[in-house]
Amino acid sequence: MLSEYFPILLFIMVSSAIGVALIVVGAILGPRKPDAEKGSPYECGFEAFEDARMQFDIRFYLVAILFIVFDLEIAFLFPWAVVLREDVVGIPGFVAMMIFLAVLVIGFAFEWKKGALEWE
Repeated sequence: MLSEYFPILLFIMVSSAIGVALIVVGAILGPRKPDAEKGSPYECGFEAFEDARMQFDIRFYLVAILFIVFDLEIAFLFPWAVVLREDVVGIPGFVAMMIFLAVLVIGFAFEWKKGALEWE
């Protein structure tokens, strides 16, 4: 039974060894020329003029959540579409996916109505 897992263990060991070797070679052979310009903080080419802990507008988070929601929708939609074509899920699977899509559309409409997608 354990012999079936040996290729996986070998893959993990070889990939770990390659990763460590690349980091070590980069640390040994990489150029080390520290400079005041390289060590200076920058943001878009100029010195930061505000605190890094400033508050962000909530719309950034709403757009990020919206992106994740639609990304997950696609992740669920592709396998469903493949199985639907093979006529495995039938009508109950189709109805379940339409309910899922309806919930997502309602959420999208809610965000749109609240103005989360409009920028000033």
